[in-house]
Amino acid sequence: MSNSVREQTLIDAGLPFVRYLAARQEAEREESLSKIIATAGSPEKVAIVVVDVINGFCVSGALASERVGAIVEPIAELLRQADRQRITNIALLCDTHTPHAEEFHQFAVHCVQGTVEAEPVDALKALPAYTSYKMVRKNSISPWFNPDDLAGWLGGLPGGGPHTVIVVGDCTDLCTYQVAVPLKLSANQDDRPLRIVVPRDCVQTYDLPLDVAQQVGALPHSGDLLHEVFLYHMSLHGIEVVSHIAP
Repeated sequence: MSNSVREQTLIDAGLPFVRYLAARQEAEREESLSKIIATAGSPEKVAIVVVDVINGFCVSGALASERVGAIVEPIAELLRQADRQRITNIALLCDTHTPHAEEFHQFAVHCVQGTVEAEPVDALKALPAYTSYKMVRKNSISPWFNPDDLAGWLGGLPGGGPHTVIVVGDCTDLCTYQVAVPLKLSANQDDRPLRIVVPRDCVQTYDLPLDVAQQVGALPHSGDLLHEVFLYHMSLHGIEVVSHIAP
């Protein structure tokens, strides 16, 4: 089979699914924070995990992206609402790499420890409750292998852990996915009910067109497509993808 035939076969086979992905957003419902709290039983049974809302992805640096930066204000507003509704279990996950991080073989140098890139964006630092947030520094896309112990923090919350975890941040298909899915799989392994909610307007990923990727020697990255594919994939794992979390 020639390359052109394989390409057309892939396009023809995939087009109905891509159309399905494009239509999913219209079917997503809005959720309210007050209802999430009521379902969980109390604010103490709700946790929010904020993934990589830091300068190096949202403001400046080799991997900064305007489309990722656009989720900063919706996330800041969600955290303001959380404060008003007495949710105090909030963790900030921050890429904080060693100067010669192994990950730099896959991605450009970014978010090196001690630099402004590795710090939460100013909009988060300005929040009244910022100093009470759990800070988790990570040298990998996944937070589950570092000594800051996100799992231990979650498990140590009142009642042996949360009923509901809201996951927000970037990137949809990388760090955010690697937080939400292992959380759900771990709970499934233990037959432990755990509700995970991901609001669409508080997650995003970057875009790197094919021609630009070829110029810089990187893998291309279709932001729109991968954003939709990985939101779908989280849904496939039992994670609730909602359009927005209102007060």
